[in-house]
Amino acid sequence: MVVEHTVETLRAVAEPTRLRLLALLAAGGELSVSELVRVLGQSQPRLSRHLKILTKAGLLERFSEGSWAFYRVAQSGPASESVRSILSLLPQDDATAATDRSHLDEIKSARVKAAQDYFQRNASEWDRMAQLNVNEDAVAFAAEKLLPLGGVEQLLDIGTGTGRMLEMFAPKVTHATGIDLNAEMLHVARANMDKAGITNVSIRQADIYTLPFDSDSLGAITCHQVLHFLDRPQAAVAEAARTLKPGGYMLVADLAPHGVEDLRENHAHLRLGFEDKEVKSWFASAGLRSQATVHLKGNPLSVTLWLAQKDQITKQMK
Repeated sequence: MVVEHTVETLRAVAEPTRLRLLALLAAGGELSVSELVRVLGQSQPRLSRHLKILTKAGLLERFSEGSWAFYRVAQSGPASESVRSILSLLPQDDATAATDRSHLDEIKSARVKAAQDYFQRNASEWDRMAQLNVNEDAVAFAAEKLLPLGGVEQLLDIGTGTGRMLEMFAPKVTHATGIDLNAEMLHVARANMDKAGITNVSIRQADIYTLPFDSDSLGAITCHQVLHFLDRPQAAVAEAARTLKPGGYMLVADLAPHGVEDLRENHAHLRLGFEDKEVKSWFASAGLRSQATVHLKGNPLSVTLWLAQKDQITKQMK
């Protein structure tokens, strides 16, 4: 009942620390428990109890990433509206809130520095790979032109890496999620979202073969330079297709066939690119219809973008 939900919500927020947590997470996007401890200066057990209460009331969402736990405010439904209403009542000139925001800025700055340090440590390798590949700006431009996002609420970026696709597409949808298995890259992606001021994004550690999404739930999926690392790329395409809504789009950008064996031997590439007919056959088997193909010539590595759409009647046929 609406009354019971309202009472539960009011009970959950009727404590200063929990109000501070709501305000911080509304401003900071996703924060780990350890980051919240650093901002608020309270013990982890104490904050964990408060977070549990807010999560149970539906005001926060909790996501695990290895031994870490991340929280963010509810993104949709009555709980999301309740958070906005409650936070609108808080005074903007509150000294405690200002201090919390200052500490939050320090956390975000630390994220960005950690990401910069990571890339600096690997700069020579990133630069060498960039010289082999098609210019990423050209790939991004082609992807933006290809992928229709009108009316899309939920977008998923598979193997998000540094979050390049999220940075480009998140502002065009209601909410976007990026997943990756590499914890280091997740930190980089979060830092890049902070730097770009993008707050409608979730960054998750997840397995590409068992996506944490319901069937027929996503409006669009991007998969940028991921499939050549996988031992079962066709299975990954099928799993992604499962989560797409009928009429939803999947955009894959990956390497065209090439002969740079060093990438297999020293950089974990399991496949040296893909032929159009192979990717399109995966689409067909997964209930997707190929819509467009774009080839971007590079030297020695070229990139192909494949766009597919889930059959509109798939849902009715199940």
